[in-house]
Amino acid sequence: MKILFICKEFPHSKVIGGPIIIYNRLKYFSKKNHLVSLAAFSPEEEKKYIPSVKPFCHDLKLVPIPPKQSTFKTTWNFFTAPVPHYFLRVYGSQNMAKTIADMVQKDRYDFVIAEYSVMGQFIHNNPLLPAVRRIFSVHECYYLARLKAFHHNKFGPEKLKEAINLKGLKKYEFDMYRNADKVLTLTPQGKEELLEICPELDIAVVPHGVDVEYFSFSELEGKEKSLVFVGNYLHYPNVDAVLYFHEEIWPQLKSRLPEVKFYVVGQAPPPEIQNLSQDKSIIVTGRVDDVRPYLKKGRIFICPVRLGGGFRGKILEAMAIGRPIISTSLGAEGFPAVHRENIIRADTTEEFTQGILDLINDDRLYQKIRNNARQLVEEKYAWEKGVEIMEGVLEKMMAKKPSVQNQQEI
Repeated sequence: MKILFICKEFPHSKVIGGPIIIYNRLKYFSKKNHLVSLAAFSPEEEKKYIPSVKPFCHDLKLVPIPPKQSTFKTTWNFFTAPVPHYFLRVYGSQNMAKTIADMVQKDRYDFVIAEYSVMGQFIHNNPLLPAVRRIFSVHECYYLARLKAFHHNKFGPEKLKEAINLKGLKKYEFDMYRNADKVLTLTPQGKEELLEICPELDIAVVPHGVDVEYFSFSELEGKEKSLVFVGNYLHYPNVDAVLYFHEEIWPQLKSRLPEVKFYVVGQAPPPEIQNLSQDKSIIVTGRVDDVRPYLKKGRIFICPVRLGGGFRGKILEAMAIGRPIISTSLGAEGFPAVHRENIIRADTTEEFTQGILDLINDDRLYQKIRNNARQLVEEKYAWEKGVEIMEGVLEKMMAKKPSVQNQQEI
């Protein structure tokens, strides 16, 4: 099969967060002798990582991120553009639309897979695009994520911002899904959320994964009582998670465990997170090329996520390394999580604080959770398993012609 993946970020070997799933799909599909290519947005400084991806790709095109629009143009597009503000503000790129169309014209791919719904705009009603089977890989439903954030925020600038983001979003996003040849979600819950809004969608669940060899099971390094959280802070739910933890849980925890440390790992921490390092027991790393040393340094991985949706691969990585997880129910969404067996769920500040203390003080509980979690990722979430499921979905689709939206013959 010939597959073109399109992605909002360059999914190279050192990337943190959601794009790592695309990197591994490229890697494992190419190992199975499929012809695989990639088109992605990328800043100039990311091009140094091309050698980590190029061996897997028949063709690789990196498109510059569009410059920020002027206030006038943003306002004009808000009222006139067919694409909703939440999609258009960063990625309204004719360059990307043409790049994808040219790649399909040249190599006649069997599939174009839009990784993240925001990339769907370049294969939805793209008049340049030849006939091709179009798949939308929904890491999170933007409409539902923004609606959740709107209800979460109190009246003020943030609530207004989410109201602006919601304008036209539901209709456009679900029009894309209806016109796709297939929709993919990472979890059964994600599938059910979409079907509640649009029951006629053709959806398959293709789970996230983790490289169980790269993230090898390891013992603790030293006796430091430390917590770690990993995130891409360009994604606001990760910012909210850190700030919520620091404001609501950290004071309670410090009063009962004064020697505790907190590692905040990942790219693009905003000033409000960088400023947390004024507390010497909080280490804000910024971007790192390898998260494993920090996962190993941490005694516990925390996931205090309150916003967003989808599946959080960071939890799989921590589980594979052998660090027990304490997470909100939302943060653990999509996992076969069993409380105090392979994870600790905590949805209040008191539960979160007590859960951390239990893992610090009860070595038997600590060992049980980390061993069970490692077994879970080995059995259900090794990358090969997810790729095999996705491969089966695509093979069944080969029997059907592309949907009628694209009129040219393949």
